[in-house]
Amino acid sequence: MSGSQDQLEIKFRLTDGSDIGPKNFPAATSVATLKENIIAQWPKEKENGPRTVKDIKLISAGRILENNRTVADCRSPLCDIPGGVTIMHVVVQQPLMEKGLILLVDNP
Repeated sequence: MSGSQDQLEIKFRLTDGSDIGPKNFPAATSVATLKENIIAQWPKEKENGPRTVKDIKLISAGRILENNRTVADCRSPLCDIPGGVTIMHVVVQQPLMEKGLILLVDNP
């Protein structure tokens, strides 16, 4: 494998259409590490940023990426253009307690 194929240039698209990146990541980088990078680079002016890896869902080529997978595992031959930037969509899910939601169970 050549050096350029050992790296993937990734841009993280936030729900408001803004981006984090692009940045190069080694193919062996885990999805959990990508999420840690998103947390570290989250724009300070944006509210409701993720606090933990569990708060983030990363989507690439229509698939939700699992934390234990690597960047190489997540490559899509249909979407990845050699030398191009891969866009991964970021969805932040706040814990239910922080949303102020109360779940009521109706006992008959």
